[in-house]
Order: sequence, then structure tokens, then C-alpha cells
Amino acid sequence: MVNYLVGRGHTVFMVSWKNPTAADRGLGMDDYLRLGVRASVEAVSAIVPRRKIHGVGYCIGGTLLSIAAAAYAGEGDAHLASVTLLAAQTDFSEPGELSVFISPSQLDMLEAAMSRTGVLKSEQMGAAFSMLRSRDLLWTPAVNTYIRGKRDEPNDLMAWNADGTRMPCRMHAEYLRQLYLNNALAKGEFLAEGRRVDLSDIRLPMFVVGTETDHVAPWQSVYKARGLTRSPDYTFLLTSGGHNAGIVSGPSHPRRRHRVRTWLNDTETLDAPAWLESTAPVAGSWWPVWEHWLEEHSAAERAEPPAMGSAKDGYSPIIDAPGEYVRQK
Repeated sequence: MVNYLVGRGHTVFMVSWKNPTAADRGLGMDDYLRLGVRASVEAVSAIVPRRKIHGVGYCIGGTLLSIAAAAYAGEGDAHLASVTLLAAQTDFSEPGELSVFISPSQLDMLEAAMSRTGVLKSEQMGAAFSMLRSRDLLWTPAVNTYIRGKRDEPNDLMAWNADGTRMPCRMHAEYLRQLYLNNALAKGEFLAEGRRVDLSDIRLPMFVVGTETDHVAPWQSVYKARGLTRSPDYTFLLTSGGHNAGIVSGPSHPRRRHRVRTWLNDTETLDAPAWLESTAPVAGSWWPVWEHWLEEHSAAERAEPPAMGSAKDGYSPIIDAPGEYVRQK
């Protein structure tokens, strides 16, 4: 995706998750906003001054971006030019199959386990998601491997899926209780850095993507973001595929289709089933649709790509790409 966007003339900065250890057990949602989103926005603004940023967030990264965008709006900050959410929930009232793991007693048990290790292990998270699609992710591979003697050929997406990450105890507990259990963000009750976050403060252009067979962030749940924000230029796109493959689809994909609709200061309200029925599918990947939208919402004059890691900006290179983090366990 980065290669595609850069090839189309966009300047792209990517932020990766830190893989926390037990020493990071005390990091919470506020730390992820301050050390993640806010610090990244400050860095990009220093390297490319006087340019607004098209913020893009995937899954929980999109949830954090929506919180940050609302916080920025409440402060009168104008760093962001637009917000794109990829398979990201802001309303957790209908989280789909994942709800089987979300109850006060389940969270009490999970927090007790995390308190011993300081983190939620990647194996635990991966096992939970595999159980949601047990036929595809557990039983079929087991039957193919141990009964039929047939192993799947590895591919890039399988390698990506296998590269799990941990989550710090405090942050994960806050995330599950405040967002999933209490749905505080949708209710306007979520506190970020001590201040209430109101998603209706977001009045930026928005592009929201859901995927048809998403078992992590069901598209019907992702669709609800429009009712929570006040974007005057709002696009919702539904693509075929699941939580991972639906997003990582490539600019030309023979098996992909998508449906898309834009509202411009429109008071029309459609629930998810009505939207699906009234929006015809179009063959092809959603990437070119989004790239065209980004181009339309960018300045006509293109800036030269900046030199990365300029000491003048206070962001000297730490180590050559891909860096040491991506090799850590």
C-alpha cells in the first residue's frame, strides 16, 4: 500500500506498534495517544512543515486515530486534513462474535492473567481470533496437515498473520472495559488525557472502509461512525474480503469488489442493511477509489518528498531500515 501511494505521488509516514514487554505494563490508552499519535503528528509536522496530514488508522489504530482527531478538534488543533478508518470501530455496541469474550467475569479473569505477566501475549490474542473462525483457522489446517498430509504453501499474508504483537496490561484492560464493555466512546463518556472526547467534534472529511466478512470489526459496526461524527464530506466503502485480506488487496485484484457512497452535508440516514441493498457493487480493488479521494482532498501543488530523518528537524535516523524493532521477538 505504501509503495502504491508513493508511486502515485503521496508522501507516506508509517507508524508501527511497539511490541511491549512486562516493563511496559503501566502504559495506558493515554500513553498510546501521547507517545503514539501525538508524537507522530509532531514529527511529521516538523519534517514537512505547513502541510496538513491525512491520518489513516487500521483496526485499533483507527479507533485511536478517531479519539485523537476528536481531541485535536476539541482543542482547535488543525494538524489533520482528513481521517481514514480501515476496519476500525468507534461504536462497540455490536462487536460481532468477539462479544463472546467480553463480559465482566471474562475481563476479570483476563486481567488477573495479565497482571502476572504484565502483557497480553500474542499467542493468547491469536488463539482468541482463531477460535472466532475455527473452521478456517483451526480445523481445516489441522485436517489438511495431519490427515491429508497436505501443507499450505506459505505466502506474504500468512507470514504477516503469524507476526503477532503483545499488548500492555493496563492499556488492554482500559481498551476492553471502556470501549467494548461500556461503549464509552460512542456514548461520549470516554476520557482522553483527563478530558471527555466527543466524536461529534470531528468535522473533517472522512473515508471509512469496512470488509464484508470481517470477524474482528464487523462492517455493520464500522458503518456506525457516520452517526457519531459530523463530517461534512463522508464516504463509506465496503469491500469484499475479511479483516486482513480485504484491506491488503492490491490496486488491481481480480476477485475483489466494493460498494461506495459519499454524503456531502447530507441528512439522509440509512441503516446498514438499507445501505447495502441500495448501493450496487463495483468490480475491482478499493485502493484506486481511496487514492483518488486523497488526491481530491490534497493541495493541487505537490511538495517535493522530504529528506527523511533530518537532524535539523530533531529527528536523526536511529538505524538503517527496516530497523531493529521488526526483528525483535
